[in-house]
Amino acid sequence: MMLRTQTLNFATLILVTSVVMILIMPLLAGCDGGTLPATVPVTVAGKTFNCKLAITNATREKGLGGVASLGADEGMIFAFTDSQQHRFWMRGCLMGLDIAFIDPLGFVTAVHTMPNDPPQAAGETEDQYLGRLVRYPSLAPAQFALEVAPGALAPLGVKRGMRIEFDRDLLKKLAE
Repeated sequence: MMLRTQTLNFATLILVTSVVMILIMPLLAGCDGGTLPATVPVTVAGKTFNCKLAITNATREKGLGGVASLGADEGMIFAFTDSQQHRFWMRGCLMGLDIAFIDPLGFVTAVHTMPNDPPQAAGETEDQYLGRLVRYPSLAPAQFALEVAPGALAPLGVKRGMRIEFDRDLLKKLAE
Protein backbone atom coordinates (compact mmCIF):
# COMPACT_ATOMS: atom_id res chain seq x y z
CA MET A 1 0.00 0.00 0.00
CA MET A 2 2.82 2.40 0.80
CA LEU A 3 4.46 1.79 -2.60
CA ARG A 4 1.21 2.53 -4.40
CA THR A 5 0.77 5.86 -2.53
CA GLN A 6 4.32 6.91 -3.39
CA THR A 7 3.74 5.96 -7.03
CA LEU A 8 0.50 7.93 -7.09
CA ASN A 9 2.18 10.95 -5.45
CA PHE A 10 5.08 10.77 -7.91
CA ALA A 11 2.67 10.55 -10.87
CA THR A 12 0.70 13.51 -9.49
CA LEU A 13 3.91 15.48 -9.05
CA ILE A 14 4.93 14.76 -12.65
CA LEU A 15 1.49 15.82 -13.94
CA VAL A 16 1.43 19.03 -11.89
CA THR A 17 4.99 19.89 -12.91
CA SER A 18 4.15 19.34 -16.58
CA VAL A 19 1.08 21.58 -16.40
CA VAL A 20 3.02 24.31 -14.60
CA MET A 21 5.83 24.16 -17.19
CA ILE A 22 3.33 24.38 -20.06
CA LEU A 23 1.71 27.45 -18.50
CA ILE A 24 4.81 29.24 -17.21
CA MET A 25 7.52 28.58 -19.81
CA PRO A 26 6.04 30.90 -22.47
CA LEU A 27 5.98 33.69 -19.89
CA LEU A 28 9.57 33.07 -18.89
CA ALA A 29 10.69 32.96 -22.51
CA GLY A 30 9.27 36.46 -22.99
CA CYS A 31 11.24 37.73 -19.99
CA ASP A 32 14.63 36.65 -21.32
CA GLY A 33 14.07 37.82 -24.89
CA GLY A 34 13.46 34.30 -26.21
CA THR A 35 10.08 35.25 -27.60
CA LEU A 36 9.32 38.71 -28.92
CA PRO A 37 5.80 40.09 -28.87
CA ALA A 38 4.30 40.52 -32.35
CA THR A 39 3.07 44.00 -31.41
CA VAL A 40 3.17 46.36 -28.46
CA PRO A 41 0.47 48.83 -27.46
CA VAL A 42 1.33 52.52 -27.80
CA THR A 43 -1.20 54.98 -26.37
CA VAL A 44 -1.47 58.48 -27.76
CA ALA A 45 -4.00 60.85 -26.15
CA GLY A 46 -6.17 57.90 -25.11
CA LYS A 47 -6.01 56.10 -28.47
CA THR A 48 -4.07 52.84 -28.56
CA PHE A 49 -2.13 51.72 -31.61
CA ASN A 50 -0.94 48.11 -31.92
CA CYS A 51 2.59 48.61 -33.19
CA LYS A 52 4.97 46.23 -34.88
CA LEU A 53 8.52 46.39 -33.59
CA ALA A 54 11.52 47.89 -35.38
CA ILE A 55 14.29 47.06 -32.90
CA THR A 56 17.19 45.82 -35.03
CA ASN A 57 19.17 47.58 -37.75
CA ALA A 58 17.43 45.43 -40.38
CA THR A 59 13.89 46.08 -39.11
CA ARG A 60 14.57 49.77 -38.56
CA GLU A 61 16.01 50.12 -42.07
CA LYS A 62 13.01 48.38 -43.66
CA GLY A 63 10.46 50.12 -41.45
CA LEU A 64 7.12 50.27 -43.21
CA GLY A 65 8.71 50.23 -46.66
CA GLY A 66 6.57 48.14 -49.01
CA VAL A 67 3.45 48.46 -46.82
CA ALA A 68 0.48 49.75 -48.84
CA SER A 69 -1.87 50.59 -45.96
CA LEU A 70 -2.28 50.63 -42.18
CA GLY A 71 -5.43 50.17 -40.15
CA ALA A 72 -6.67 52.98 -37.93
CA ASP A 73 -5.13 51.29 -34.87
CA GLU A 74 -1.92 49.98 -36.46
CA GLY A 75 1.60 51.35 -36.57
CA MET A 76 5.27 50.67 -36.00
CA ILE A 77 7.42 51.64 -33.03
CA PHE A 78 11.16 52.07 -33.61
CA ALA A 79 13.51 51.61 -30.67
CA PHE A 80 17.19 52.51 -30.64
CA THR A 81 19.87 51.48 -28.14
CA ASP A 82 20.39 55.09 -27.08
CA SER A 83 19.00 58.56 -27.52
CA GLN A 84 20.39 60.64 -30.38
CA GLN A 85 19.35 62.88 -33.25
CA HIS A 86 17.60 60.90 -36.00
CA ARG A 87 16.42 61.66 -39.51
CA PHE A 88 13.89 59.38 -41.21
CA TRP A 89 13.09 59.14 -44.89
CA MET A 90 10.42 57.45 -46.97
CA ARG A 91 12.62 54.96 -48.84
CA GLY A 92 10.45 52.37 -50.58
CA CYS A 93 7.27 53.61 -48.88
CA LEU A 94 4.06 53.07 -50.80
CA MET A 95 1.96 55.32 -48.56
CA GLY A 96 2.43 58.48 -46.53
CA LEU A 97 2.98 58.25 -42.77
CA ASP A 98 2.76 60.33 -39.62
CA ILE A 99 5.81 60.13 -37.38
CA ALA A 100 6.40 61.21 -33.79
CA PHE A 101 9.96 61.10 -32.47
CA ILE A 102 10.03 60.30 -28.74
CA ASP A 103 12.74 60.82 -26.11
CA PRO A 104 13.75 58.17 -23.50
CA LEU A 105 11.12 59.46 -21.04
CA GLY A 106 8.26 59.25 -23.55
CA PHE A 107 8.03 62.91 -24.57
CA VAL A 108 7.59 63.89 -28.23
CA THR A 109 10.54 65.77 -29.73
CA ALA A 110 9.07 66.28 -33.21
CA VAL A 111 6.01 65.37 -35.31
CA HIS A 112 5.86 65.19 -39.10
CA THR A 113 3.43 64.06 -41.77
CA MET A 114 5.59 62.40 -44.39
CA PRO A 115 4.09 61.98 -47.87
CA ASN A 116 5.54 59.10 -49.84
CA ASP A 117 8.23 60.10 -52.33
CA PRO A 118 8.05 58.89 -55.93
CA PRO A 119 9.70 55.46 -56.28
CA GLN A 120 13.15 55.05 -57.74
CA ALA A 121 12.83 55.76 -61.46
CA ALA A 122 14.20 53.58 -64.22
CA GLY A 123 17.73 54.76 -64.91
CA GLU A 124 17.95 56.59 -61.58
CA THR A 125 20.98 55.44 -59.60
CA GLU A 126 20.68 54.43 -55.95
CA ASP A 127 22.69 57.51 -54.98
CA GLN A 128 20.42 59.79 -57.02
CA TYR A 129 17.31 58.20 -55.49
CA LEU A 130 18.59 58.45 -51.93
CA GLY A 131 19.84 61.98 -52.55
CA ARG A 132 16.39 63.26 -53.47
CA LEU A 133 14.50 61.72 -50.54
CA VAL A 134 13.29 64.24 -47.96
CA ARG A 135 14.72 63.74 -44.45
CA TYR A 136 12.50 64.30 -41.40
CA PRO A 137 14.47 65.25 -38.24
CA SER A 138 13.84 64.40 -34.60
CA LEU A 139 14.87 68.01 -33.71
CA ALA A 140 16.28 66.74 -30.38
CA PRO A 141 17.75 63.45 -29.19
CA ALA A 142 15.15 60.67 -29.46
CA GLN A 143 15.28 56.98 -28.62
CA PHE A 144 11.97 55.99 -30.22
CA ALA A 145 9.84 56.85 -33.23
CA LEU A 146 6.18 56.04 -33.78
CA GLU A 147 4.85 55.70 -37.33
CA VAL A 148 1.11 55.53 -38.03
CA ALA A 149 -1.22 56.19 -40.97
CA PRO A 150 -1.04 59.70 -42.41
CA GLY A 151 -3.37 62.13 -40.67
CA ALA A 152 -3.73 59.98 -37.54
CA LEU A 153 -1.71 62.16 -35.13
CA ALA A 154 -3.14 65.65 -35.82
CA PRO A 155 -6.69 64.84 -34.58
CA LEU A 156 -5.12 63.55 -31.35
CA GLY A 157 -3.36 66.88 -30.82
CA VAL A 158 0.13 65.36 -30.90
CA LYS A 159 2.79 68.03 -30.58
CA ARG A 160 6.28 68.51 -29.20
CA GLY A 161 6.41 68.00 -25.42
CA MET A 162 3.36 65.69 -25.28
CA ARG A 163 3.82 62.33 -23.54
CA ILE A 164 3.16 59.04 -25.32
CA GLU A 165 2.60 55.93 -23.22
CA PHE A 166 4.23 52.55 -23.97
CA ASP A 167 6.59 50.12 -22.28
CA ARG A 168 9.80 52.09 -22.84
CA ASP A 169 11.83 49.85 -20.53
CA LEU A 170 10.90 46.74 -22.52
CA LEU A 171 11.80 48.38 -25.82
CA LYS A 172 15.10 49.68 -24.43
CA LYS A 173 15.98 46.11 -23.44
CA LEU A 174 14.95 44.69 -26.81
CA ALA A 175 16.70 47.29 -28.98
CA GLU A 176 19.84 46.04 -30.72
